[in-house]
Order: sequence, then C-alpha cells, then structure tokens
Amino acid sequence: MISGVVPSSHVDSRNVPSLSSIVTVPSYDRSEVQPGIVHIGVGNFHRAHQALVIDRLLSAGLARDWGIRGVALLPSDEPLARRMQQQDGLYTLVEKSPDGTWDYRIIGSILEVLFAADDLEAVIDAMADPRIRIVSLTITEGGYNVDRLTGEFMPDTPAVAADLVPGAVPSSVFGVVCAALRARRDAGVAPFTVLSCDNIQHNGDVARRMFIAFARLWDPELATWMEENVRFPNSMVDRITPVTAPADVVAVSDVLGVSDECPVVCEPFFQWVVEDDFPQGRPNWEQVGVQVTDDVTPYEKMKLRLLNASHQGLCYFSHLAGYEYVHDAMTWPELRIFLRRFMDEEETPTLDPVPGVHLDAYKTQLIERFSNPEVRDTVARLCAESSDRIPKWLLPAVRDQLAADRSVRLSAAIVASWARYAEAVDENGAPIDVVDPLRDELVPIAQRQAGAPTAFIDHRRLFGDLVDDPRFREPYLDVLGRLHRDGSRATLAWLVADEGVE
Repeated sequence: MISGVVPSSHVDSRNVPSLSSIVTVPSYDRSEVQPGIVHIGVGNFHRAHQALVIDRLLSAGLARDWGIRGVALLPSDEPLARRMQQQDGLYTLVEKSPDGTWDYRIIGSILEVLFAADDLEAVIDAMADPRIRIVSLTITEGGYNVDRLTGEFMPDTPAVAADLVPGAVPSSVFGVVCAALRARRDAGVAPFTVLSCDNIQHNGDVARRMFIAFARLWDPELATWMEENVRFPNSMVDRITPVTAPADVVAVSDVLGVSDECPVVCEPFFQWVVEDDFPQGRPNWEQVGVQVTDDVTPYEKMKLRLLNASHQGLCYFSHLAGYEYVHDAMTWPELRIFLRRFMDEEETPTLDPVPGVHLDAYKTQLIERFSNPEVRDTVARLCAESSDRIPKWLLPAVRDQLAADRSVRLSAAIVASWARYAEAVDENGAPIDVVDPLRDELVPIAQRQAGAPTAFIDHRRLFGDLVDDPRFREPYLDVLGRLHRDGSRATLAWLVADEGVE
C-alpha cells in the first residue's frame, strides 16, 4: 500500500482540482477539448514530450482542437493502458533537477486511451475520424520493421505476415494505420500526417518507406495514393526519460494525496525539432518551445551521434564494472574522459553545422545531464535493445569516419564492450539479463568469442562488412581481448591513457 494514500483513491477527472497546491494541474476544461492527434505508443517517452507540449498549449488557451487519443497496440501495452484508462488519461509528469528540485505537473492532453485488443475497429475509426490530422508514433527503433542489412521492409515478420493474409483483420501498426488511411480515402477525407517521434535518423523518411512498402503488398492502389498524398515529416526529440521506478510511484502519490499508478519522470532538458510539413495543419508548437524547421537533419544527427551513441558508450562498460545507475557510473573519471574523447574525436567530425547550437557547450551539457543524480536512469535500460540501437546510432558514424580515413578506435571499443556484455555473464561470473530482440541469436555467438574472437562482428546483418576492415577489426579485437584478460576498469583506463587513444 502506498504510504499516506487511500488505496481506492486514484488520480482522475473528479479529484484533480483538489490535489496538492505544489502540483500544477490543467487550467482548462478537458471536456471542451477536441481530438486532433492519435498517438500510437503512449509510453513514458511520448508522455514526457508530445503530450506535455499539447498540455502547455492548452494551458495557454490554445490548441483546443488538438487533444490526443492514445492507442496501445501491443499485448505488452495492456497494463499501462488499463492504468491510464482508470485515471481518465491523466498522469503526473515529474521533472527532476540535479539540485534535488522536483516539479510536478498533471498532464491532461491525453483525452482517452484505446487498447487495440478491446476493439480494433474503434482504433481504426479513431484514426479515420476527420478531426484527426496527425497520427504520431513512438513505437521504438525496432518497430519500423527495417532489415538491418538492406534497409528494406521485412514482410515476413509474424505480425506483418499475418496482416498480409487476404481478409485478415490488421493488427500490426502498419496494417492499422493503412486501414485507417484507406477508410479516409474511401470516404473522401484528406489523409492525416504520419509523424514519427522515434530515435532514428530521418525517422519520417524511414516511416514513409516502411508504411508504403507494406501498403504496396497489402493494397497497391492505396500505396500509390499514399505516395501522392500522405506526408511523413522528420522530427528529433531529446529528453532523458527513464523507466518509472516503484519508488517514484510512491513519492508522487504521497505528494498528490491520491494514487498515480503511471507517473513519468524525466530531466528538465527538453528539445523537439520538427520538420514543417503538415498539409492538414498542426498545433502552434513553436509557441511552447518547439523548434519548427525546414530541415531536421543536422539536429537529429547531432542528437543520435552525441547523446544516443554516448549512451551506448557508457552503458556496457558501466554494466561490466558493476554500476546500476547512470549517474553513479558518471563518477568514474575514466568513463567521463572516454565519453568526451569519443564525442570530440569520432562523432563531432561527422556532424553538419547545427544552426543555433554550440557543439562544445552541448557536449559539456550532455556530460552534466548523464550525471543528474535525481533522474536515476538505469544502466540496464541503456543496454537494452542494443541490436536495434548500435546499427542506427553508432555504426553510421563509424562508416563516415572510415570513409574519411579517420580513427574509429573508440567506436570499436564500444562495440567490443557490447560483445563482452552480450556473453550474458559479468566479470564476477553473475548472469546478465540481456534484453534484446536478437538475444537468442547473439548470446550464443558472443559466448564463442574466446575461441573465435571475430564471431560477434561476423554477424553481417548487423555489421555489414566492418569485420573486413582492419581499421575497425584490429582495435575491436584489441579491446575485446583486454576486456577478457584485464576487465572493464583496466581496459577503460588503458583506452584513455595516451598510449590507448590515437
């Protein structure tokens, strides 16, 4: 039972006005807000970003026709969907500053949450509603069904293959979105804009290719119509948003005086950059701090290669060294030096000029953000889903560096630390819970590395031909051997010494 909270009492539309005065609550009448956005994937990432922005606009007396309908598609989404439904779509967003200050805000912009398994037709109808002008997505990097080697759509994954059976009721994100677009086309209603908010470079371009590729197999005429009429703008979103810990639920509920079973915690930093390509209109996002631009490319490359790739740079070494939380790992002096050198020497040279951003200051701020003790982001969260993340966040810069004949020693070290982590046993012999869609494939490969040291990077669907390039292979093997022989701490100390870094 949550301390100080009546078990049967939870956040909902009836009790929001009576919550603690230190909590910011919606100043608008939610019953007067009309839906304009359907968002697929109402997890923490979306609720710390897009839902917050709409809430801010609503609080300013704007965007009354841009409320959000949330959609939970996957069976694993059901627990959160049920909690959100119980709370009328309301939840607490907690911004945690490094000085220990917590800012509490009840977000009211999500008007309802639909769980697809309850009523799939209701989900499709929600998107087919003419009032909906944007369908946005946070379906994770792996949700776009991209072949890691070819970059093409994979039609044979189970959910997609099931949708492609003639007469099948759609269940994948591709089938559901395309069914809604077809319903709008058949009704003479203009299509909604599809807005990806996932951590993929050119996420809108990727979404466009994948959704149209699915439609080409499912309904070729619809695919042609989509090519001519549906827009897929690119976007970049940046805010560290960890998994909500049980202690956060207790702390938030105690402050509220009622139970909130689905709060979101995040850092104060916020950046959202959106390409301005919305034929049916969009909210006035720029009035609440969103950057609207004609070209997101330099911003997204900066974020993916500096923040996201650096997350991978710290997480495997930290896990092997025994750290549970990111801020604790950032007290490791050699890790801080390693990350800054990695950003300076192997990532920054691959970036384009970023309008309005001073890169040195941005990198310094990243180190500070990683060190925020209040966020309590876990190393394990950063280690998860690596087979989706490393090929998208780290390897593109590796290839750019090699094309320019520049060093990739530190990047190769990060891949080696992943390979060592993927053995699923830490340096003390304790098991590692490797959370990855390719776990059953990668762990056995990694466990063969003692006798076959290139086994991991021989996986061409992940690494392509990098194993063939001695400029990558040799530093990779050097670091992997040291990790096995000397452990993570000694290896990282060697890497940041003058003889370890070129």
